Amino acid sequence: MAAAEPPEQRAAAAAARFSDRDRDGGVVPVLPPPPCRQIRGQGLSCEYRLLFGPAEADGVLRRLEREVRYLPDERTKLHVFGKWHSIPRRQAVYGDPELRYTYSGVTFSPEPWIPVLDHIRERVASVTGHNFNFVLINRYKDGLDHIGEHRDDEKELVPRSPIASVSFGACRDFVFRHCESRGKNAKRHIEPVTLQLAHGSLLLMKYPTNVYWYHSLPVRKRVLSPRINLTFRKVMAIDK
Repeated sequence: MAAAEPPEQRAAAAAARFSDRDRDGGVVPVLPPPPCRQIRGQGLSCEYRLLFGPAEADGVLRRLEREVRYLPDERTKLHVFGKWHSIPRRQAVYGDPELRYTYSGVTFSPEPWIPVLDHIRERVASVTGHNFNFVLINRYKDGLDHIGEHRDDEKELVPRSPIASVSFGACRDFVFRHCESRGKNAKRHIEPVTLQLAHGSLLLMKYPTNVYWYHSLPVRKRVLSPRINLTFRKVMAIDK
């Protein structure tokens, strides 16, 4: 009797079979999504799955490295506690032309969608049922690049909409911390939740996760290779 195929291998195989178009350009029927892991806690609601098989994920990463245009460093400084700070990563924003997105005192105007981003966005939509109109891209050159604890709760986000986080490259720890369990004067003791976001994976953060939980990508000195993360969002056009 043949040995059972490991769940991770089944997920990768299922993801690899996804195709948005066939060789003649016709639409290919969407296959059932790869299996997902439900992540639950007090106000925490997420789904995690492999979205791309290893070979396809490698190809997408190569295209991202060639084609994404990152913002100059002076455009990505953040305004925190009255001071401007450089960030330990590179950023890019793409999306529909009428949108604007403000984060830590900086307003971003997106670049137009490019084919590799459309490909990822369509794959995310086929699995989650959600159509996203904006993506924030962070490139971490190695384990020293990081992002501190924060919540994605900007006013431009469609209320109660999910955020789809797709990762390529180095596997990194991703840490959730409850808002009442932060700092020395924490009101409650709720254990943080740590995930390892693999190459080609999708983490769907659903409401009310960003109401109660902060998330971060901490420094990991042993990681020597780059990681690119794309957070797809539903953004409203807001008159200034």
